[in-house]
Amino acid sequence: MTSKKFGKLNWTILLVFGLIGQIAWSVENMYFNLFVYDTVAKDLDAVTLMVQLSGITATVATLIAGTLSDRVGNRKKFLCFGYAIWGITVALFGALSPRLMQSLFGVEEGKAITITLVAVVVGDCVMTLFGSTANDAAFNAWVTDNTHSHYRGAVEGILSILPLVAMLVVAGGFGILVEAIGYKTLFLILGIVISLCGILGFFFVQDNPALTKSGSFKDIFYGFRPSVVKKHKPLYLTLVLVLIYGVACQIFMPYLIIYMKETLGFSVLEYSVVFALAILLGAGVNVYLTRLSDGKDKLVMLYFAAAVMAAGLLGMYFAKGMEKLPTLILFGVAGFVMITGYVLVSALCGSTVRDYTPEGAVGKLQGVRMVFSVLVPMVLGPMIGNAINRAANIPLSDPSSADAMTTLYVPAPEIFLFGAIVTLLMIAVIPILQKAAKKEKRNEIENEV
Repeated sequence: MTSKKFGKLNWTILLVFGLIGQIAWSVENMYFNLFVYDTVAKDLDAVTLMVQLSGITATVATLIAGTLSDRVGNRKKFLCFGYAIWGITVALFGALSPRLMQSLFGVEEGKAITITLVAVVVGDCVMTLFGSTANDAAFNAWVTDNTHSHYRGAVEGILSILPLVAMLVVAGGFGILVEAIGYKTLFLILGIVISLCGILGFFFVQDNPALTKSGSFKDIFYGFRPSVVKKHKPLYLTLVLVLIYGVACQIFMPYLIIYMKETLGFSVLEYSVVFALAILLGAGVNVYLTRLSDGKDKLVMLYFAAAVMAAGLLGMYFAKGMEKLPTLILFGVAGFVMITGYVLVSALCGSTVRDYTPEGAVGKLQGVRMVFSVLVPMVLGPMIGNAINRAANIPLSDPSSADAMTTLYVPAPEIFLFGAIVTLLMIAVIPILQKAAKKEKRNEIENEV
């Protein structure tokens, strides 16, 4: 049975594993892309493919690992072993380079770049395999196992702020660190920290005493059964909201730092400061807003959250074509508004998903969650985003630097416009979810009577 008090040790585990995991994901989502763009080839097609295959890998890994963690009745081993190996893969990623491939295979520079692009895509998938096993499957199931509906909104609020803190650390500090110590050393340090986190977990993480062995390998497909979908309509409608939100984010997120650097011409220090201020302010506002969700109607609050995020994205779209200082200011203000809505949508959807996740099926439903939150968004979103970039065809500032593996365009501001439009689609789904939730509540009351 889940305790009605989360406890200091659980809070510490949640904060440490949650933050380290989010920093790792932020590095993958932002700096793996920039690493490839800066050190291998200025190829947005390769960046897009890397994001898409990573999303597929994450979903398959979570489906299998989530089901296995139910079957063996253990989240701890998946969590700790996963983090320990995850860190090793992150550390090794930074060693990949055309120069290394030239020395290993004795090929010319052009072929070495091609081999390196294949290697970074495969390496990213391997990293995602262990990251999703540890974080998406085991950690998320552990949180659901150990939280009670009485305080789940507050817990989810903290979990939703952790990506902001991670973005602050990564976007605000990693750019400066890359210039100081280089990608290889930075990824090595990060990998050591992630692995150390997993090793320490063996001593401190404890599974919920009520967790028991359940299910079978057939349960990999449990969440896709029509009968399960029909029985838990509010859960799946909430996941539709998560999908729409995820697609909106993935239209612009893989290209965000490249956009600020290449399209707007921001320096490392400039985009780091813009990110840092927007994230700090957004996190501060959301500490208050997410706590309100435990006493308010979360679905009603989602209307507001989606509108705020869309407004911020529109502001980011219009922050262009001016002198650098006005662009910096407007982009920063719009970024703050976007991040406020971004985190609030994430917190409300995440908390609602946990509320509607049936006990006894937590692990085997993590993969379904990944299909909606990762697979479809990370395949469809970058595809839309890169199609927009290609259609806009904004040329490189220095075309003479192009080579055979270079896409001759940079990210376009329209990725934010389309992100806003997709975000607003959430408003069409929320009323359907409200109706389904009321019907489920009414049926529960009738069954109790």
